[in-house]
Amino acid sequence: MNLTIRQEVPQDYDAIYQMVKAAFAGAEHSDGSEQDLVMALRESEAYIPQLALVARIGEEIAGFIMFTRIDIGGHPALALAPLAVSPAFQRQGVGAALVRAGHRAAGELGFSHSVVLGSEKYYPRFGYVPASRMGIYAPFDVPDDHFMAVRLRKDAAPVQGVVRYDAAFGI
Repeated sequence: MNLTIRQEVPQDYDAIYQMVKAAFAGAEHSDGSEQDLVMALRESEAYIPQLALVARIGEEIAGFIMFTRIDIGGHPALALAPLAVSPAFQRQGVGAALVRAGHRAAGELGFSHSVVLGSEKYYPRFGYVPASRMGIYAPFDVPDDHFMAVRLRKDAAPVQGVVRYDAAFGI
């Protein structure tokens, strides 16, 4: 598998939209609007172009990940949302490669922490733990093991508080 990861470009937007929609179709904890969230986040102040990444296999977009700005107790941080892999390429390491590349890029940009609302079986392999263990809390009710955080840089000082998301999240 010849996998490459790069920053998204406007020419990718339609393919990303369709791939994200397909990736979340029928997903257990999806409301079916993840592709619309991507579009809204691109138009928001939370958007960081360097942290919107596509995974390509050949000429096909196999996966997508986006990290956007949030605030935790007055400190800048990131939210990972969404991570999507085309159904044809799931369970082949595409998502893991995107998470690792995103974490590396985020750390290089100086971000210290990321949060994710997701599978307690998937994200811990990348260092995510229940956010409450770090003193980080969601601004909505969610099971503790589904709202997770990770320190992106070893030299990062702890952050604590309630997450403040961009309005594009509709929270």
